[in-house]
Amino acid sequence: MTAGPRGVMRPDAEHRPVLTAEVLGVLKPAARRLLVDCTVGLGGHAAALLDAAGPGGRLIGIDVDVEGLALARKALQRFGRRVRLFQANFADVADVLAEADEGPADVLLADLGVASSQLSQADRGLSFSTDGPLDMRLDRRSHRTAAELVNRLSEAELADVIYTCGEERYSRRIARAIVAARKDNRIERTLALARIVAGAIPPAARASRRGVHPATRTFQALRIAVNDELGALDGLLGHVPDVLAPSGRAGIISFHSLEDRRVKRRFAELARQGEAAVLTRKPIVAGNDEVAENPRSRSAKLRAVERIS
Repeated sequence: MTAGPRGVMRPDAEHRPVLTAEVLGVLKPAARRLLVDCTVGLGGHAAALLDAAGPGGRLIGIDVDVEGLALARKALQRFGRRVRLFQANFADVADVLAEADEGPADVLLADLGVASSQLSQADRGLSFSTDGPLDMRLDRRSHRTAAELVNRLSEAELADVIYTCGEERYSRRIARAIVAARKDNRIERTLALARIVAGAIPPAARASRRGVHPATRTFQALRIAVNDELGALDGLLGHVPDVLAPSGRAGIISFHSLEDRRVKRRFAELARQGEAAVLTRKPIVAGNDEVAENPRSRSAKLRAVERIS
């Protein structure tokens, strides 16, 4: 999979971890003892961290997606007992470390992007490029789906979700169109919702988005709401000073401004409190070569801090 405008995935290339060289450069995993990958995904970043850390390094990998963990386990099997994987939300990183009888971490990484393997599964309902049920759950154990939000929230509540989590300026028009459409039939499928959203946005506005599908921001908003992604990020950021060892480093890769603002603000707060030093005055972004090879990296931003002892 590769990413189109603003991270919309196209099923035409395999998943690649973004900013790998930059992650290794700023987190400096060489000779570090305990590595924590809060979003282990398909294991790309985890493998790079373990290779750089050397035989003395071990890794705790966390992910909410049990299917992704199975893929990560296969990708990381060459590291043997140096790797332990846990199905959990990264907001619960402190609990995972306690369960593993490990910690604090010398390196902590979180890549907030959705894995291409998830986006390519039509039954997850994360993409509007193929038809599928309006699910959008990253953790299959969760009960709330996008279909429930779309069909049960009031018009005002829908507009608020679409604007707050998707930064969609036409959120009220879209919410109004959704509520009108569901009066006739319950909205259950991704392509049906995408058509409703596209029809609610003025033609001139659609044209001005330069190839970005008009449903992009609405789908992003629903996914974020279904999975409480911003709440989980706040939970992770709150644990950073507690789960890092002295001189330990944490890096977070975000893909849209809602995430990046939270990371920037929290890292600045930790610096003001004297708990951490900010290592990235500006976010680290992908170079031209990486963007050309992996368009998904275009919107990635890496920020990092070091725990002050």
